Amino acid sequence: MLLYLHIPFCDSKCHYCAFNSYVGKYALISSYMEAVCRQFERDIKKETEFETLFIGGGTPSVVDFREYERFFSLASPLLKRDAEITIEANPNSINQRWLEGMLKLGANRISIGVQSFFDDKLKLLGRAHRAKDAKEAVLKAKEAGFSHINIDLIYSTILDSKDRLLKELDFAFSLPIDHISAYSLTLEENTPFENREDLKKDEEESAIFFRDEIKKRGFFQYEVSNFGKYKSKHNLGYWKHKEYMGIGAGAVGFIENKRLYPYFDIEEYIKDPFFKKEEILTKEDIKREKIFLALRSEVGFDMDILNKEEIKRVKELEKLNKVFIKDGRVYSKDFFLADEIALFIEG
Repeated sequence: MLLYLHIPFCDSKCHYCAFNSYVGKYALISSYMEAVCRQFERDIKKETEFETLFIGGGTPSVVDFREYERFFSLASPLLKRDAEITIEANPNSINQRWLEGMLKLGANRISIGVQSFFDDKLKLLGRAHRAKDAKEAVLKAKEAGFSHINIDLIYSTILDSKDRLLKELDFAFSLPIDHISAYSLTLEENTPFENREDLKKDEEESAIFFRDEIKKRGFFQYEVSNFGKYKSKHNLGYWKHKEYMGIGAGAVGFIENKRLYPYFDIEEYIKDPFFKKEEILTKEDIKREKIFLALRSEVGFDMDILNKEEIKRVKELEKLNKVFIKDGRVYSKDFFLADEIALFIEG
């Protein structure tokens, strides 16, 4: 099972961000972390074993490491000895004291929201840091002792060209990282970028170019947006459709055939961290999810879950060189085509 902790606090809201995050509510941090621990104590059985812990946001690095101490005292005994423990951070809120504090608590992987190494692009995206801050953040994380460092990068903005994307990667690979999460700019609803098609360009072309250039530099693509010499166990766990427990405001859980939704609002969550809205998934829902997720990654799926008509369609895709079959499992040859392939199989 996977464990996810959501930290909804941010020092600023990026123009493209649709995540469950809030600015200017720092006075609620201690109460929120107390509610998180209350939920954990009630929801998690003592015999549970977690393969991974991922602390995301929001911006987990705006919360002092001491606020995490009680949560780690509860979670650590249930984590496997070699558990991957990831924490997200932003360059403008990282400092050596926080990094060292999180390492002592058990974090061994950090994901830094760099997004770009160009100041004009960071300004366009509404980021609160500058390129020099991103470089310093990665070097600080390495100096502190993090064994695995990821950076997020965004492409297909109006400011991107092949030359600039190459420079982004040259800078990225000059740093001590072992993983890149590369995302095409998405124009989400209820964000300042909603309906701003003028801010995007060449999405498909940029995606292919960026992917190929990352792979040329020795990082393996194991999921549509993730590349590395190291593969995140937590990321792969989602693609394998493993169960996961969500802790915190808006942290969705998935247990057996149920998806569990807590309150998204911070104040509501603090008042009642035990609330869950349940969504019951049918066998067909779960099968569909397994196919969609597996084709977006190296995971693949068992042909045993398909009916006769779906197997025929998979065979057609194999002849068209869109998928390959190995040891009874189906794998996509191009993760960018995963959704289209899944829809074709579904009929």
